[in-house]
Amino acid sequence: MKSSVETLEGNKVKVYVEVDEAEFDKDIDAAFKTIAHEVKLPGFRNGKVPRRVLEARIGLGPAREQALRDAIPQYLGKAVREHDVDLVATPDVAITGGQEEGVVEFEAECEIRPVIEVPGYAGLRIELDSPQPSDDDIESAKQDELKAHGALADVDRPAQSGDYLTLDLAATRDGEEVMGLNTEDWSYELGQGWVADDFDSHIEGASVGDTLTFTTTPKGTEESADFTVTVKAIQALELPEPTDEWVSENTGEFDSVEEWENSIRERLVESQLGAVRGQVMGQLTEALVKLVDVDAPESMVQSEMQSQLQNMFRQLQMNGIDPEAWLSATGQGIEQMLEGTRPQAEQAVKSDLALRAVAVAENLDATDADIEMEYARMAMQFGQKAKEIRRAYEQNDAVPELVAQIRKSKAMDWLLHHVEMVDHEGNEIDRDLVLGHTHDEDEDDHDDHDHDHAESDQVDDTESE
Repeated sequence: MKSSVETLEGNKVKVYVEVDEAEFDKDIDAAFKTIAHEVKLPGFRNGKVPRRVLEARIGLGPAREQALRDAIPQYLGKAVREHDVDLVATPDVAITGGQEEGVVEFEAECEIRPVIEVPGYAGLRIELDSPQPSDDDIESAKQDELKAHGALADVDRPAQSGDYLTLDLAATRDGEEVMGLNTEDWSYELGQGWVADDFDSHIEGASVGDTLTFTTTPKGTEESADFTVTVKAIQALELPEPTDEWVSENTGEFDSVEEWENSIRERLVESQLGAVRGQVMGQLTEALVKLVDVDAPESMVQSEMQSQLQNMFRQLQMNGIDPEAWLSATGQGIEQMLEGTRPQAEQAVKSDLALRAVAVAENLDATDADIEMEYARMAMQFGQKAKEIRRAYEQNDAVPELVAQIRKSKAMDWLLHHVEMVDHEGNEIDRDLVLGHTHDEDEDDHDDHDHDHAESDQVDDTESE
């Protein structure tokens, strides 16, 4: 087989393939073996009719047609691999010679993945929530802990938000009691916004012994009701004074207020770090995609849309939901639902192109060790042997795509270690804190683009959830 490639406009190439008669005759022989299973002749077992007998009976034409159908995709695949043609859509194949006899010739117009550049990728900046709690955050957390040790005490003043009230509550509609809204000695924390949207505003400012009447619409209903509310007690939650002695006696872990406050701060930092790490990948991808100044190829977008739709249906089925029933219940059709995935699909395609560009620019390659490690990881995930995973990839010509995925992963890791992270006020966020490891800043320099390929497990784990 001989092949060549011609570059066309619009991210397309034309692949020319020529197969000599001797090589193609092997495909004709294979076609006769296929036909032998479909033709029954007296004296021969199914599939055992010799080629010469079949050729004498049906001629060479049917076998040649079968061979062309079966073998051309294989020859095209071989040519695509030899010339590193990165197909993104089904090629348009035209047989130009050899339909009847002689050398087989065909050409295939192939749409390929665009190769782009993303100037500015090394200077990306993303905005995240701050992982550092504010003084108000810490004070609020302290108050929450103190409330657990607080005590209610009667107060001689009008009710205000945060007070605990004892109420007699009655609600009627057209003279009939409203179910669930007639009770005595009901304990209610003013400010919770229960009962009705404006319920608290009617109660705030009342004193013990006051009886209030008003009309409002209870939550969860559309019809108003007439309320009568009697305030029987007003209590405030008195909090203990946090002293070293109180901390030592009540926390069981700390001996001073300073230790206690530091533990609260550390807990809040860890909690907020989890939220920040969940933002990183999305924000970084969005910032990277903005650098892509070409349209996402429609064929790639369509393929990604189909993939996202299939994933969506798979998730529904895993949750015991029939996709067709779900479509009917939501009033959507397949096409409408498919089109709804377009924005995410376009971003995914642009992200793919951009990450490949970064991998090229930074010379990020997938080593044999990287590939073997990925086989081992998948073997553990799917409960198979690594050599079985490798064989499946090799037999399905999927190794190049695996290599591409590894390179893209390395590109994302490179970006994670170089992106500038700031909070909403523009203050710099410690990137190493977010990534969850220490990093030598002398080696992490944007000018020479030295980089550390170690993956950020904390960021990846948060994103996968």
